[in-house]
Amino acid sequence: MSTSHIHTTDTKKENIYMLSFCALMTAVTCILAPLSIPIGPVPISLTNFVIYLSLYLLGWKLATISYLIYLLIGLIGIPIFSGFTGGIGKLLGPTGGYIIGFIPMAILSGIAIEKHNHRWIQFFALVLGTIICYVFGTAWFCIEAQSHLSAALGLCVFPFIPGDLCKIILAMLMGPVIRKRLHLAGIL
Repeated sequence: MSTSHIHTTDTKKENIYMLSFCALMTAVTCILAPLSIPIGPVPISLTNFVIYLSLYLLGWKLATISYLIYLLIGLIGIPIFSGFTGGIGKLLGPTGGYIIGFIPMAILSGIAIEKHNHRWIQFFALVLGTIICYVFGTAWFCIEAQSHLSAALGLCVFPFIPGDLCKIILAMLMGPVIRKRLHLAGIL
């Protein structure tokens, strides 16, 4: 058996594991994202936590693909968005900007996490990504709900900051540990 064949086999095996894990994280998002606490027009959701964790486990590309697959499943009407809702109406509703804002959040935060091992840089990258998601979501909320910015910030951003900081810290603590254990098990 040639070394190129061994390398090709190992690469295929690695790709299959990563794609399977991407599908698994999509399933985790589909399970956890609908579990939400309605506190106003924007509910507390675990969607961003799963994305943060996915960035550590999959890297930014596969984490973003995982989220996009989740988004497509929800857009066809499967009730996997917060509050067990689904369909294009959710995207066009007042919280649709947050659903879209998770995409640049995953990309920008994920790239920074992959490029920098320093925990403070990763923390600020996740915070910055979350702020970008807030911007997308709040801007869309203002348009859709015909709300003033100050009211939208009070409803859609300020109540979520403490919880989102906790989710970031939890993902930063859990993600590297889970990834290391999966790597030692030969899964990643």
